[in-house]
Amino acid sequence: MKRGRLLLVLACLALGALAWWLLAAQRGPALPAYQVTARPLVQTVVATGRVAALSRAQVGSAVTGVVLERRVREGDRVRPGDVLAVLRADDLEAAVREAEAALAQLQQATRPQAQAGLREAEARLAQAGREAARRRKLYEQQMITREAMEQAVQAETVARSAAEQARLNLRSLGAGSPGEAAARARVASARAQLAKTTIRAEVAGTVLTRNAEPGDLVQPGRVLFEIARDGDTEVLVPLDEKNLEVLAVGQSAMCVADAYPARPFPARVNFIAPAIDPQRGTVDVRLAVDPAPGFLRQDMTVSVNVETGRRASAIVVPNDALASTDGSHSELWLIADGRATRRKVALGLRGLAQTEVTAGLQAGDWVLADARARLTPGERVRVVPATPAADPATRNELPVKLD
Repeated sequence: MKRGRLLLVLACLALGALAWWLLAAQRGPALPAYQVTARPLVQTVVATGRVAALSRAQVGSAVTGVVLERRVREGDRVRPGDVLAVLRADDLEAAVREAEAALAQLQQATRPQAQAGLREAEARLAQAGREAARRRKLYEQQMITREAMEQAVQAETVARSAAEQARLNLRSLGAGSPGEAAARARVASARAQLAKTTIRAEVAGTVLTRNAEPGDLVQPGRVLFEIARDGDTEVLVPLDEKNLEVLAVGQSAMCVADAYPARPFPARVNFIAPAIDPQRGTVDVRLAVDPAPGFLRQDMTVSVNVETGRRASAIVVPNDALASTDGSHSELWLIADGRATRRKVALGLRGLAQTEVTAGLQAGDWVLADARARLTPGERVRVVPATPAADPATRNELPVKLD
């Protein structure tokens, strides 16, 4: 009797298991799936850059010399004309003294001598003129020979030429004359060369680097100081070239300096380089920061989020629900009335974790989490709600962030 009851129980269990298996087989396999929802969406490119001035001035020496003084250091603010360093150049100082001495010689000795020479030549001319006139009268009175008279006339001509030469010589040495102008130009040139031994700032800005110390021998072509010009501040960001499609001038961005994580500041894209760095596969993007926070420093590391797209309401699906993307389209498994259907969808904003679907889905639809699931179109499927992966924040990638 007991054995009969045991057999009956086992038979009932077997029938129940068979019925459950048949029911499960009829309903299809249980697969993880996502329910499509509509939500606000913001697409950003996340990267790391550095603070950069609009331009930098490299200051060097135009002459060779030894550094006597260095008057600035890194971080000092300078204005045009401020002295950065002073060089010793004995040969240039000697050249100035030589040019000044030549000018003084012209003004104090050569010119007075020329004036005296002119007075002497004019006196001789006057004497020669009187002698020539006297001999003409004597010749007319036939008291002297013609030869004696002609000698006096010739002497007058020679004296006149000498006077004219003395007059021209004085004129060449007079105030404002070409000779004095040339002498003054030589003095100015020598002083200009000497002035180059005082190295001054040509622009207003902040000293970034110094490469000169007292005792150093410096030569033209060597950069002694680098100055970041005052003006608008930029953030220079090298972005992966695959992000070029979504980047545009004028896009807004939010920046966070690594040294001040609690003090974010806004920026905007104002330049996208026309060329790609072939070594790194990146494109340089410049962000304008206006106004610039006071805590920013040159070359400071900054994390950047560039907003490349925004939707007030978008149909969004996780990327693992999409098959390989072909341009702006992809395919996925749509679950409708418990059956799997292959559906082609149009894509909008894309990211590493989430992608916008612009056509082919609507809010409330269920899609399989695995786009590569081996199913037959029309096959029954039971959905198991799955949790989408969190959006990554990988630098130089294109994550989609949901509000």
